Amino acid sequence: MMVVCVARAHATETEPATGEGEKLLAFSARIAGDDARTRVVIDFDGKPEFSAHYVASPERIVIDLPATAFGFPAADLSARGLFKDIRYGTMGQGSARIVLTGIRPVRLVLAEVQKNEGHGYRLVLDAEMTTPKAFADLVAQQKWVQPQSGSAIEGLGASARDPATDGVFTIAVDAGHGGIDTGAMGATSKTPEKEITLAFAETLAARLNQEKGVKAFLTRDSDTFLSLSERVTLARQGGADLFISLHADTLGQKNIRGATVYTLSDTASDRMAAALAARENLSDQLAGYSIESGPPEIADILLDLARRETQAFSISLAERVVKSFDGQIGLINNPHRQAGFQVLRAPDMPSILLELGFLSNPADEALLLDPAWRQKVADRMADAVGRYRAETVAGGG
Repeated sequence: MMVVCVARAHATETEPATGEGEKLLAFSARIAGDDARTRVVIDFDGKPEFSAHYVASPERIVIDLPATAFGFPAADLSARGLFKDIRYGTMGQGSARIVLTGIRPVRLVLAEVQKNEGHGYRLVLDAEMTTPKAFADLVAQQKWVQPQSGSAIEGLGASARDPATDGVFTIAVDAGHGGIDTGAMGATSKTPEKEITLAFAETLAARLNQEKGVKAFLTRDSDTFLSLSERVTLARQGGADLFISLHADTLGQKNIRGATVYTLSDTASDRMAAALAARENLSDQLAGYSIESGPPEIADILLDLARRETQAFSISLAERVVKSFDGQIGLINNPHRQAGFQVLRAPDMPSILLELGFLSNPADEALLLDPAWRQKVADRMADAVGRYRAETVAGGG
């Protein structure tokens, strides 16, 4: 991996103008996000020219600026999310620098200057996790250039391909739980939910990959913990057209059994759906993660429209799954339900959560452990996805 030496950047709470030429003033800053995606926003009194680079060992993002006085409290840009250390300060008479040190390999998917509605401009940096190899490629391929105004995203790493135009229908199959988060436990076999979801995810992905023009991949292929945001980010990085999250929960009422398909709604369709969503959303907290900040997204009209369109596609997929299961795979009463599952909140990717059955019910538990039954369910899922693709994506229904 190429290593580029970077001059030391001094974190300063305030840095007054010195009178030696004009300086930009960075008058406020904020940071939000989690271990998968993080946004940094810095407000300036003028339009800043900037450039962004990657540095290895440890993984860092370096932002070079013209002479800048940093006039915001240091606590406003304290490290969080993807970054374990953030330093900024003067680099010389005519330049300044911000150094963002990652907790893991990281890349920028957006780096641009935007005009504020009121005073000045803001520098927006959206970072997301990436692989060590991808980061090494970024370091090796980048070109160090002079700061520029507007955007410096070119050459910083391609975003996920556009799934609408690549000719491949891509599906992210997400095995719920994993690692420290075991999920529910089988009432009789004591098999943890994380093992059941992974076994079915492997079966489903293999079945979907038999379909022409379809590519399915797993968000996890081992007993590994992934935060809820990591799951969505991995799906997006893989260019997924669909996101299918798999679970097998428990209920206090052991007589309830059958599959359930969930789509996202801020208002749960019933008390059982609300309770299940609350339990699934606790996954991050079990491993010491927090979901309070949520993903760094902009709540605007365009995003709201995207969510509505995506939600309509999600509902369409859920209805086709229920129809494909009907008479073939046992379903709970009112099998399409809605609740506020965090893992379904991607605004740009149709998503469903499939509860395969309930480990609290002995009959369901026996089916969940049966490879032949899992294959049958995978066949019905492939049928549902095929109908969704033909009727919805192709505009035929």
